[in-house]
Amino acid sequence: MSTTNQNKQTFSREPIKQVEGVAAVIDIENIDTDQIIPAEYLKITNKDGLGEHLFSNWRYFGNSESDRQVNPEFVLNKPETKTARILVAGDNLGCGSSREHAPWALLDFGIQVVVSSSIADIFKNNSVKNGLLPIVVNEDEHQYLLTQNAKQISVDIEKQTISTAEKSFEFQIEPFARFCFLNGMDQLDFLFSQEQQITEFEAQQTVYA
Repeated sequence: MSTTNQNKQTFSREPIKQVEGVAAVIDIENIDTDQIIPAEYLKITNKDGLGEHLFSNWRYFGNSESDRQVNPEFVLNKPETKTARILVAGDNLGCGSSREHAPWALLDFGIQVVVSSSIADIFKNNSVKNGLLPIVVNEDEHQYLLTQNAKQISVDIEKQTISTAEKSFEFQIEPFARFCFLNGMDQLDFLFSQEQQITEFEAQQTVYA
């Protein structure tokens, strides 16, 4: 496909080269997907509004939605971090059952980047597919970032760096995932962008058959 045709194509996401914003820190290990979005909300198929239920067992008091009250001590309810775009969590983030609702809820709340010293593979893959950037850092970097609650952090996907007011360090991202974030694509968008090349390849196979 020519560059001209690619430029005319509309993809499902906005390109993301950099995410800047306040970090919220949840220094708890083994945050599983049921804690991110409890099972009772898995029947919801509309992503819009799902962020209201993000970490609902921690964000609210009460046994039902009708009698629940906001927990003012939970980090995402505090004035300085309730608009956080970056979540720094304890080790082994996203473990447990596979549920795409977990990245949906984080994104709908406004979180665009999650950072930990390890992230469960299925959660990581679901995040990338939906436009949530999962970043794994080493132990020293992780311990430092856990001290950055309510601080400004800049994540540069193009340069693959995380920067605070005091430090900057590199992170690794799978090349295809990086390409998709920078170009506003998901996996299906990428396949559609290659439609002409695929058609030409198939035509060649027919000729040689």
